[in-house]
This record gives sequence, C-alpha cells and structure tokens, in this order.
Amino acid sequence: MTIDDAPREALRGGPRELLRWVATGAAVSRADLSRLSGLSPSTVSQRVEALINQGLLEEAGAGRSRGGRRPRQLAVPIGGAVVGAIDLGAHHARIGTLDLSGRVVQARTLPVRIEDGPESVLGTLLAEVTALAGGAAPGASGGATAAPGGASGASLAAGGVAAGALRGIGIGIPGPVQHATGRIVSPSRMPGWNGFDVAAFCAGRVDVPVIVDNDANLMALGAHRTAHAEMDHAVYIKAGTGIGSGVISSGQLHRGAQGSAGDISHCRVVADPAPLCSCGNAGCLEAVASGAALVTALREQGVPVDDLTGVLRLIDDGDRHATALARQAGRAIGEILAVVVNFFNPQVVAIGGRLADCEPLLASMRATLYERCLPLATQTLLIERVAAGQDVGITGAAHLVIDHVVSAG
Repeated sequence: MTIDDAPREALRGGPRELLRWVATGAAVSRADLSRLSGLSPSTVSQRVEALINQGLLEEAGAGRSRGGRRPRQLAVPIGGAVVGAIDLGAHHARIGTLDLSGRVVQARTLPVRIEDGPESVLGTLLAEVTALAGGAAPGASGGATAAPGGASGASLAAGGVAAGALRGIGIGIPGPVQHATGRIVSPSRMPGWNGFDVAAFCAGRVDVPVIVDNDANLMALGAHRTAHAEMDHAVYIKAGTGIGSGVISSGQLHRGAQGSAGDISHCRVVADPAPLCSCGNAGCLEAVASGAALVTALREQGVPVDDLTGVLRLIDDGDRHATALARQAGRAIGEILAVVVNFFNPQVVAIGGRLADCEPLLASMRATLYERCLPLATQTLLIERVAAGQDVGITGAAHLVIDHVVSAG
C-alpha cells in the first residue's frame, strides 16, 4: 500500500510528513519530530533511520542542548535529492525540479505542439528536465547512461543540484490517464496520443521512476498540499483550453476505479443548440464552456479571435459578445459543480487554469452554485481561485513522486 492509499489518520508522522518538516525547517532533530507528530521517540527514530538509509535525510552535526545530551541535527542533503516535474498543456509545458519539501528549485515554460505526437513532445521535455536536474539529456536514440541515484552527468547543475540527484519524474497529461498503467485513454484534441504508454516510453529514456497522471489531478494535489492541506474534502477545477477537475477525499487524491474520477468535461449541460463535442456527444461541458469552445463560439458570431488569449483580451476590454459567452460558460460550469457539491459536500471548490482569471465567468459560476446547491452544502463552502500560481501543476507532480519515493523505501 502506498501513502496515497493510506487512511488520512495514518499519515500524521508518516515518513513523508517527517521529511517535509525537516525540509521546511520546522524540525531539526528527532525530538522536534516527536513533538510535532506526537509519536514516541523510538518510532520517530526508526522512521528517520529509514529516510537516512534512502539518502533523503542526513545527520548534520549536534544541535543546542536543552539540559541533556546535544541532539543530532537532521537536514536534507545539500545539493541532494530533487524530483523532476512536467505539466503538459496543448501549447505550452511547465517543467521544473523541486526539492523534497515540494519547493521549486528551477522552472521553465516551453512552447509545445501537442499535435507533434507523444514521442517528439515527451522526448524533448524529458531531455529538458534531466538537464535542469544536472544530468546529461537523453540521446535521440533513447539511451541515457545514468548515475546510480538517477540522472546522468558529472558536475553540479547551475542551481546547485548534484548530478545523480534526480529521484523521479512526475508528468501531467491534459487528457484521461489510466494511472495504474500510465497509458493515455481517448484524449480530446491530442492526435496520435490515444493508447500511448507514457510510462513505458519514459522508462526507456531515464533511469528513475516516472509517474503519470491527469493534469487536473496534479493541479488538485498541488493546490491542496499548498493551500488547503488541513481540509479533508475539496474539488479543484482546471479551466483552460479544456475543462477537468481533481477530487480530494479524506485528504487524498481520489482517482476512482480506473482513474477517471473528476472528469466533468463530458457531463451534459443544457444548451440550445447543443454543440458537438470531440467525444461524439452533443452539449458536453467542454463543448460549451472551455476556452476552445469560447473561441469557436466567437468566431461563429463573426468576432475575429485566434485563441484563448484573444478571448480573455476581449473580455478585459469589455466586449459584450465575449463577456456574455464567459457568463454563460460560468453558469454551465456552476450547474455541473452544483451536482458535484450536493453529492460530495466538499469544504472548498477552487478553480484554476487560464479561465480562472476571467471575473465574469467566476462570478457566474459562484452565483449558480449558491442558487443550485442545498444551503447545508454551501453553509461553509469556500469558492475561490487556485492561489498557487503557474507552478501548481509541477508542484502536484513533484508531490506525486515524493510520495512514491518515500513509500517505496
């Protein structure tokens, strides 16, 4: 059983949390960890020794005495372990390396063409991530000679990360992912990606674990760990070119039986006439309220617009056609979320992605939720924007890998 599968009450003082406390400076000794976790000193020592044996913690000298023997200080090794992260979108990808507390070490945004296919896109992004981590980029043939700890290379990277420090890579895909296998299943607007085995492809190019998930799930994980870690139940919506959502239940990412939990994009909303969706049905949320849908609707009204950036610019300029469509999109999203909120009863609903900055959409979504939901469901419900910024996806990807690395030990 992995940490993600464990009951929430079992996580208090678990290896991941002990590591996070040391990495963030909240604890510098075993005594500190025992105080924070409420665990016995012997249990803490066992878990700390396991983390030391994995190379995730080290003893860094003696601390200040409080009346007895000076405690041995704990630290994350300098220039030590990092994880790589890729948050893939239709036109851009955010890549980075993060430390074991989930803090960004380095990050970059790169242009991509999703239609170039998985081998080209993922091959390039893997090379960029291993370069950020201080390793040599994988060759075009897919062969990379890696050091025992992970990525290859013989010197420190610009960010002070030791070669061989890469412990794993997390990848977010803008489409349905069968998490257990790392295979993409029937994605929209991703020609050539259906059925592609991302995990197998990456295994031939890097010598560290690669974990794949839907991008909305990783946004949810990153946003929850960053802003709402104390909340047990939350729903996070990613609204950009497409629409998706991630669900946190009992403090953990909930994927469902096959990994499709939270996929609201193909829920039907009332629309007349109902536009055709990429899935073949009519009136799906994505066909009505996504960024791509707004671009299409404006063009049909004779408004010249190239992409979502152009739509948002029109809304900021007060264009009545674009603003009306944004309000309609917000109502459609709110109608679907009202069902989710009534059924699931989360503590927070947060929206991220580029459409989260569209105030008419957000206001319309919020109003629809309050109108359609039971008073008990919205009594203390937070409805807000995802506040973690552009790195929320790579943060979620990193935490996915950190959980795996810690639990694997």
